[in-house]
Amino acid sequence: MKITDLSMVLEEGMQTFATHWHPFFESTQLGRHGIENRETRKIVLGTHTGTHIDAPRHFISGGETVENIPLSQLNGQAKVVDFSSLPDKHEITEDELRTCLNDKCPDRLVARFDWDLKLNTNEYYTDHAFFSEDACQWLVDNGCKLIALDTPQPDNPLNGRGAEKDAPNHKILLGAGVVIVEYLVDIRSLQCDTIMLIVAPLKIKDGDGAPVRCFAIEE
Repeated sequence: MKITDLSMVLEEGMQTFATHWHPFFESTQLGRHGIENRETRKIVLGTHTGTHIDAPRHFISGGETVENIPLSQLNGQAKVVDFSSLPDKHEITEDELRTCLNDKCPDRLVARFDWDLKLNTNEYYTDHAFFSEDACQWLVDNGCKLIALDTPQPDNPLNGRGAEKDAPNHKILLGAGVVIVEYLVDIRSLQCDTIMLIVAPLKIKDGDGAPVRCFAIEE
């Protein structure tokens, strides 16, 4: 059995989307050995810091929140699809997605772009490939429960705040109750295209999202 950690390390200076609603990670030591004789820390982080899930509430007013998402939805068999050969800013069409999946929609889709290799660059947020709205709707219509990726989002990076279309893929997926896991790392270390995916978010009351420890188990 092989276990691969797909989660970012939470540390000061880590890349975070630069807007006031995404705070930078902070870690402050409070308890000290030799003084309080124990070590404790205060941490500051956002609900979308590092590897995290988006709950429906993130974009859907009145949508479900993190603590109420069933663990059975988050954890289980997942299909890994390698999109790492796609060019920057490529839009994955419904036909391309269906071809990659042989027209068989998985309960959980893990999309590999190897985009974590772009961490700590400006391109990380601006140049990643993304899914078309039709591709996301096909996932919804065919029963997908979760999509996980090593990019910051499933949406066109040009469709950001202030654009005519603000995160339409988030709204399609989250509006149908499909959970999104973002900022994965090291998907390329997996040897199988079918894995047992474990997604363990912090249990935050009324959480619109939460940092997660995410890992893959391969037999």
